[in-house]
Amino acid sequence: MSAYLIADAISVTYANGVEALRRFTLEVKRGEFVAVVGPSGCGKSTLLRALAGLIVPSAGQVRLDGHPVTQPSHQVGMLFQEPALLPWRTVEKNIGLPFELGNNASRLPPGDATWLRRRIADLIQLVGLSGFERAYPRELSGGMAQRAALARALVTEPPILLLDEPFGALDALTRETLTAALEGIWRASHTTGVLVTHSIPEAVFLADRIVVSTPRPGQVSGVVEVPLPRPRAWEMERLPEFVEAMQTARSLLRAACCATTTAETGRDVTARAA
Repeated sequence: MSAYLIADAISVTYANGVEALRRFTLEVKRGEFVAVVGPSGCGKSTLLRALAGLIVPSAGQVRLDGHPVTQPSHQVGMLFQEPALLPWRTVEKNIGLPFELGNNASRLPPGDATWLRRRIADLIQLVGLSGFERAYPRELSGGMAQRAALARALVTEPPILLLDEPFGALDALTRETLTAALEGIWRASHTTGVLVTHSIPEAVFLADRIVVSTPRPGQVSGVVEVPLPRPRAWEMERLPEFVEAMQTARSLLRAACCATTTAETGRDVTARAA
């Protein structure tokens, strides 16, 4: 199966001179879930913004289904670490917001308000928020707010779902619960998923493949296949396949970090000698 979403040797250097990514290549097949892991500051969020068309790479190209990605599109849904719900709108109104914005507004033909109400109701049930349709964000826990944000990201039925450490701000138990819920929601929504995270267990639990990034500037250090069946449950942590995938990803990450530290030390020694 050919790749559906491609980051073809992309580099991103910001105006302040910070090089976030260097020739980073990522290929994601249709219906696949890929996780990108790496240390903080390695350019993971920059990668997602490039995949979403929010930034244009300094070099290389992002392509979706063979077409260059140069701007945001309704084909891509995105879930951030913070849910960013509008405090004056209820859960159902927050979920329906994308259809009031930009190009998405024109995707809902006149008279199809009934379809949208049904779509929102189905998503509320899917993410486990039944009974909270008319609740405001201040009335939700952190995990519930992130469930609402996930429903909002899915409401336009995007073929691609990008997730930027969506559970990083939550406590450990809530994070595990929502990670398990996300796996089921992703399977039910039939989207292609790309997650960036610094949590290796989370990556193994969710992904078909794990791409390990070096420290900044982010480059691909290696790829780990995750041969676990679906649906998944946290009880699988005890399986040899789960443990082996975690150990392989950790080894690649440590090797990449050590190589970067050694290179930086060598440059520092050379600079002092000069």
